[in-house]
Amino acid sequence: MMSRPHIAAHTAALSVLLVYFVLTGCHSSTRTSAPTVAFSKVAAAYQEGPYKTDITESDYKTDIIDGRVTGPRPGQRIVLYAKTDGRWGVCRQSAQPFTNIEADGRWKASVHLGLQYAALLVDPTYNPPEQTESLPVVGNGVVALAVVNGEGPAPVLPTPKILNFSGYEWTTSAGPIFHAGSRNFFDPADVWTDEGGALHLRISGSTGKWAAAEVKLTRSLGYGTYRFQLRDVSHLEPSALLTLIAWDGVGAESARRELDVELGRWGHLENTNVNYVVQPYYVPANSVAFRAPPGACTHSFRWEPGKVTFSTVTGSGSSGGGRVINQHVFTSGVPSPGGESVRIALYVFLQGPIPLQNENEVIIDKFEYLP
Repeated sequence: MMSRPHIAAHTAALSVLLVYFVLTGCHSSTRTSAPTVAFSKVAAAYQEGPYKTDITESDYKTDIIDGRVTGPRPGQRIVLYAKTDGRWGVCRQSAQPFTNIEADGRWKASVHLGLQYAALLVDPTYNPPEQTESLPVVGNGVVALAVVNGEGPAPVLPTPKILNFSGYEWTTSAGPIFHAGSRNFFDPADVWTDEGGALHLRISGSTGKWAAAEVKLTRSLGYGTYRFQLRDVSHLEPSALLTLIAWDGVGAESARRELDVELGRWGHLENTNVNYVVQPYYVPANSVAFRAPPGACTHSFRWEPGKVTFSTVTGSGSSGGGRVINQHVFTSGVPSPGGESVRIALYVFLQGPIPLQNENEVIIDKFEYLP
């Protein structure tokens, strides 16, 4: 048994060790804690009416936003995004996508108004996408991120819905979104499947308040054959546009791993009504236009490394008995797979000389994918 002096000395030694471990533990926690980013002042929410279509992306107003970073490392910067019209867009500062962090960890910048704002703390070598439908996640150069709603009232948008078509799960687009340079309002109510399993897409409403329709496959499929079996679409008005595409929703409009079958006349009465496109469309070798006759057709594209073969045949196209209307092989600018997904959209092209007059509807009987 220890004497009382030895017990007191032993207790004192244990106390010293406990204090040491607590202090060193706190020091270690501080040293290894991950950096964080937060907002101090939030910009106003974008308040433009959801059906307003006669605007461009340069029409958005700006506001000031600021925040603070804890534990930033040398060279790290902030990338700011604002979400408007269904996508996140970089808020540039003096033509640069980055906002510098002050010595005390604070940052401040101007942003174009959006429904939501995101601040990303990124490494010096990070290259942010100009536009994206989904924000980057932490990793691969993104150190931390924070997302906040804009201050004040914002337009109330419909809720996307999930539906099953041809054995696949799809999600609907909702709210105002730019497609082909035209701002449309997408309403999930304009998308449904019937008792036979066919997919219906509709442009509803009236002049100045059109609502469009779009579905997006919830997963990426990659290389393979994509086949769309359509009923007759010759009734579509010149400014109604149906697109059957694969793209990844990241980057500039012209560089999103995009392969298109575009059905419509772009607002002109006598235009061709089918386009095959490997984006960007403005490269002459990347687009082929032709006229398809009335009647049910099947449009497809076979995507392979460095090659994509588009084809349009009459009828279902799956039995091999349809007449080939057109076929074209692209070998230049063909993208490789990434995060792309199939999208089917019916919307209004607002830049042609013949405005839309009535509601329009299309029916897609079947979608097939063959690896």
